[in-house]
Amino acid sequence: MAGTSMKLLHDFIFLLIFSLFSFPKLNISAAATDTLFRGQTLSGDQTLVSRYGNFELGFFSPGNSHRYYLAIWYKKVSVRTTAWVANRDKPLSNPSSSLLKLTTTGKLVLLQTAPNTTVIWSSESASSAAIAVLGDDGNLVVKDGNSSSQTTYWQSFDHPTNTYLPGAKLGYDKFAGINRFLTSWRSSDDPSPGLFSFEINPRGVSQFFLYSNRTHEYFTTGVWNGKIFSGVPEMRSNYFFNFNYVANANVNYFSFAVRDKSAITNFMLDYDGQMKRSQWDNNTKQWVLYGVLPRNPCDVYGICGPFSSCSSTTSPFCQCLRGFKPRLLEEWNSGGASSGCSRRTSLSCDENDDFDMLFGVQMPTNPHQLVAAVRSAKQCGQTCLKNCSCTAYSFNSGCVLWFGDLLNLKRFSATAKSNSATLYIRLAASELRRPKEEWKMYKIVVVVLTIAAFAVIACILLACAFRKRKAVGTGKQISGSLLLFDYRTIKRATSGFSQKLGSGSFGAVFKGVLQDGTVVAVKKLEGFRQGEKQFRMEVSTLGMIQHVNLVRLRGFCSESDKRLLIYDCMPNGSLDLYLFGRNDGSETLTWNQRFNIAIGIARGLAYLHEKCRECIIHCDIKPENILLDTNLCPKVADFGMAKLIGREFSRVLTSMRGTFGYLAPEWIAGSAITPKADVYSFGLLLLEIVSGKRNSNMNDDGECVYFPLLVATKLYESDVLCLLDEQLKGEANLEELERACRVACWCIQDHELWRPTSRRSRSYSKHLRRSKIGDEISL
Repeated sequence: MAGTSMKLLHDFIFLLIFSLFSFPKLNISAAATDTLFRGQTLSGDQTLVSRYGNFELGFFSPGNSHRYYLAIWYKKVSVRTTAWVANRDKPLSNPSSSLLKLTTTGKLVLLQTAPNTTVIWSSESASSAAIAVLGDDGNLVVKDGNSSSQTTYWQSFDHPTNTYLPGAKLGYDKFAGINRFLTSWRSSDDPSPGLFSFEINPRGVSQFFLYSNRTHEYFTTGVWNGKIFSGVPEMRSNYFFNFNYVANANVNYFSFAVRDKSAITNFMLDYDGQMKRSQWDNNTKQWVLYGVLPRNPCDVYGICGPFSSCSSTTSPFCQCLRGFKPRLLEEWNSGGASSGCSRRTSLSCDENDDFDMLFGVQMPTNPHQLVAAVRSAKQCGQTCLKNCSCTAYSFNSGCVLWFGDLLNLKRFSATAKSNSATLYIRLAASELRRPKEEWKMYKIVVVVLTIAAFAVIACILLACAFRKRKAVGTGKQISGSLLLFDYRTIKRATSGFSQKLGSGSFGAVFKGVLQDGTVVAVKKLEGFRQGEKQFRMEVSTLGMIQHVNLVRLRGFCSESDKRLLIYDCMPNGSLDLYLFGRNDGSETLTWNQRFNIAIGIARGLAYLHEKCRECIIHCDIKPENILLDTNLCPKVADFGMAKLIGREFSRVLTSMRGTFGYLAPEWIAGSAITPKADVYSFGLLLLEIVSGKRNSNMNDDGECVYFPLLVATKLYESDVLCLLDEQLKGEANLEELERACRVACWCIQDHELWRPTSRRSRSYSKHLRRSKIGDEISL
């Protein structure tokens, strides 16, 4: 019996060895596996899946590019999100004619088999006994197939692309000759290496840098002190990760682990040059953005490319300079702008060139300074004109010239406190004014046509004078106190829209005076596509909304494609002038005035969210949209704009006119927008009322300070008086000040369920002490 058993065992082992060596070229079966054995291939829609289903390896095509790549992506995430790409520089044309193979020497090879067999990508040679395994940490490893061996020949963690996964190391290993760093994609549809990289300090210091083209350093995390990076203060409390730093003569690297093992996280260097930390939300089936470095996109070096300016208060934040157009329009339409802009009209390199003046900008990089040779702004401009390569100049205490492309130009808002200056951009004269000959002919034609048509025009004016005079004074009453105006009436009342009061999220605002002497503010809506009938119905609904803290809608105009809204004019202007623009003579608001303004804004929002027949979400709460009457009573302006724009309002706000710095995280994550988005913006606005400064502000050392982080720290230390606007010299009710700061921090929670509603309650203190989701608050 024993001999028979031994013979059967011997036959079984023989058959097993024979099958392994006789049939080496087996494809991956339909059943999920995490291992690729020697001689096996992966092709088409076949994939490797890690043991517990966290990650998957296969062929994918980003966006509508029709280019294919071998990649690793998150398996349990419904939105395809890649963590590693093998052939970044060499895309495949067809996954069916592509093979990933583990050769007999243990090398992973990616082949394109048609029309000719071509090696697209490969790893280093390993061993004839090697296998390739996709781990649940997202690491593709070529290792010794012997279960008792721990030898690793090659791993994807040593060659990261744009994603930093838990357990992976970023840094260098001198002994192994490896330097691990992240490189961004070129665009959302192109995973080839982009402009930006995230690397450890090459000088052996425990900090990370963000680089452009691996040469221009534009952000640092600050030095690691064993607990946090000094430039990332939000790590102080309840951070999501445990970082580990190892440094000696041969290695210098960081790794990290996620505290919540069930969480699916993503550390990614995006194509726009920002390091973004997100977490997957299974409820909303979306990535929720939790952090961005640097916080201001304009701090990214060269983000807008040459001959373009960046502003953190506009969306999109990149705009071509006057006289220039996008070089790659498709890239700009998809949200990228690194290719920059090119001239509409080439320079003539003679006296026909001229300069366009830009106020309130931060100078571009790489200037060439002339100190002694030039003593006036006029001479500085003439010096620039003499050199055809000179593209711009500036004159302050000395003459500064720029040659070639202008890069990293930043615009500041009109009320921002900064070391801004004036820059003169060289343009072809035709971009600034008409040539002299054309201008002379234009004047002759105008005079002739004016004389020829004078009689006809006079007759028409006389016939319509009485009717127009009556229309200018009153307009046509259609619903309650709401008036319908014709376009000519408003155009005359505003003197041809000549006196601009400012620009809102949906258009410019102009001052007007009706014939009866009523001063009004007229908003010209831009990008509006609704039909006239629907527009009138929606405006009629808004016209019935009356509240002491909402700007009164007096009337409207709807003719052809022209849409105008006529409001009561607020004599004291907008709140931002009082908070940030004191150099224009605006008075400093006392603490009592500020606190009452905050209460009024909260009441206005509560009315829009809770008291109207339909909930109205404002979608753009910021100081510029808070107007003040003669008694400094706050009036929320632009309410109902999202309602008027209709279903397209979220796209309009986020991709065209959203205000960076006040948008809730759900705008960026693409989640559904609720009244909690207004609550988030109100919290940021409340902090600016307290400090009298923008939340992202430059300190005396030229460093950007994010005020909400400072507020959270000082609240914890019970030192809120230092947060108060310096102009108030400490004169404030400390209890109200602390209350305002706590409410603000409550409002700006990342997850909307953690924020309060805007509904008023009887007792603020009672609800402030609670922490349950959905508690109501009032100031």
